Amino acid sequence: MKTNIVTTASGKANAYALFYVKKSIQFSNVLSEEAEKQVESVLNGMEDGPFEDLEFLEIDNQPTIFVNAAKERGLSSLDHLRMAAFRLAKKASKRQIPVVSIMLADAAPEQFKSILHGLHYADYKFDAYKSKQKDAFQVTFELVAGEHAAEFKKIADVVAIENKAIVLAKNLINTSSSDLTPAEFVENANTIAKYTPGLSIKVRNMKQLEKEGFMGHVTVGKGSSHEPYMITLSYDGSKSSKKAAKNARTSANHLVFVGKGLTFDTGGLCLKPPKSMPEMISDMSGAATVLAAIQAIATLELPIKVSAVCCLAENAIGNKSVLPGDIFTAKNGKTVMVDNTDAEGRLVLSDGLAEAGLIGATHIVDLATLTGAMVRALGYAVAGFFSNDDDLALKVINCGEACCEKFWSMPLEEEYADALKDHFADLKNTGSDAGAIAAALFLQEFVPENTAWTHWDIAGTAFVSKSWKYTDFGATGFGVQTLIELARRMSGVVCEEAANKDTDGEYVAVEA
Repeated sequence: MKTNIVTTASGKANAYALFYVKKSIQFSNVLSEEAEKQVESVLNGMEDGPFEDLEFLEIDNQPTIFVNAAKERGLSSLDHLRMAAFRLAKKASKRQIPVVSIMLADAAPEQFKSILHGLHYADYKFDAYKSKQKDAFQVTFELVAGEHAAEFKKIADVVAIENKAIVLAKNLINTSSSDLTPAEFVENANTIAKYTPGLSIKVRNMKQLEKEGFMGHVTVGKGSSHEPYMITLSYDGSKSSKKAAKNARTSANHLVFVGKGLTFDTGGLCLKPPKSMPEMISDMSGAATVLAAIQAIATLELPIKVSAVCCLAENAIGNKSVLPGDIFTAKNGKTVMVDNTDAEGRLVLSDGLAEAGLIGATHIVDLATLTGAMVRALGYAVAGFFSNDDDLALKVINCGEACCEKFWSMPLEEEYADALKDHFADLKNTGSDAGAIAAALFLQEFVPENTAWTHWDIAGTAFVSKSWKYTDFGATGFGVQTLIELARRMSGVVCEEAANKDTDGEYVAVEA
């Protein structure tokens, strides 16, 4: 897929696309009087039945595709536009239309951004393991932006960076676990750090983790032939970025992402049922998401200090595997009894949260495919999250809405905390009830004092086994954009009115 942002239509398009909602055409005021009558007839027909979404019709003697921008249920207006663009791109590629022109001169910047994201989503495929790889037909989309062309080109640059990060996360998550061991993940992270200006990396191996007391990784990973690692990536845009020099509101915050990176999870000796196994290639979605997000943040040169901690291990069965009932001492000094070896993600995250405190986090976001309880509660469309800070919680919801990612605030209900107490150790890694809440309460025990924290349980949203929005099967890339948007807003790169620009002219979403 290629895009060409122009002021006026070139006249070379093989087809035109019109977005509509009910009986109203969106973003186009260039139709002739006769065409407006034709369009009115078509839209009436859409409601009555003769015509269908994405049907080719002649308007003003031009082949025109009508795209319903309000087809799906339960989506925001921006997500409707993403889906409309996604379906249009799939249709155009299937019908092998070389050039499609879309009139967007009347679109707001956030609407244009959503449409562009939808076109990019349609371009993604993961066929690394196919014996015969077939290239999809490449469509060029001519985006007619009128007087907004220069502004929209800058938005397109931002979308390209965000999409690159989403593709990175998806590719890592979709890769077979035998091909993406903790060591292979480290190699990917090293390469990204090497070629991303302003991004540095620190890697701890098994020996270093044990020496420094990061025993969550050691406990989980010691049963595997693939040793665990913890990666800390750092970017200090408050000092090094060009925007920091120009922006007097440079943030004093240090935002730290912590990602669960179980490259495969057998459940350990508390073995998972066979049906649950294949999707465990996605149990490193948290780590992939935070790695992708910090790459984009550094590339965008946002004026804020951001770090990402990737907690990498393979929960396998071996002669050194952790036994149910084993007790270890966590980095913060608390002792933990391993009640269930399949509740391993929270153990490596305890190290990641400790590392966030050691490097001076003011705000922490941890992401993990953590509990089946969250999947049962909220399904695949909504991520449940917990927070100890109301302001941070509101930012998560607002940033998610801007990025068409749904979050639901869950309670850190202290009434369930006593169930985490153990007879011999300070804590055990499972509670008796409310599995997702118990997991969050366990993690809260390792959050540094006086630090704003939010935990995202993305078990349902990170990977899907049936078609959902822009994903047919596999990794969704959920969370990447919201993390980037959170960093953007916390950095001070926000504006008071939607569709305005920051000091460099880059589009940024308004903070609600």
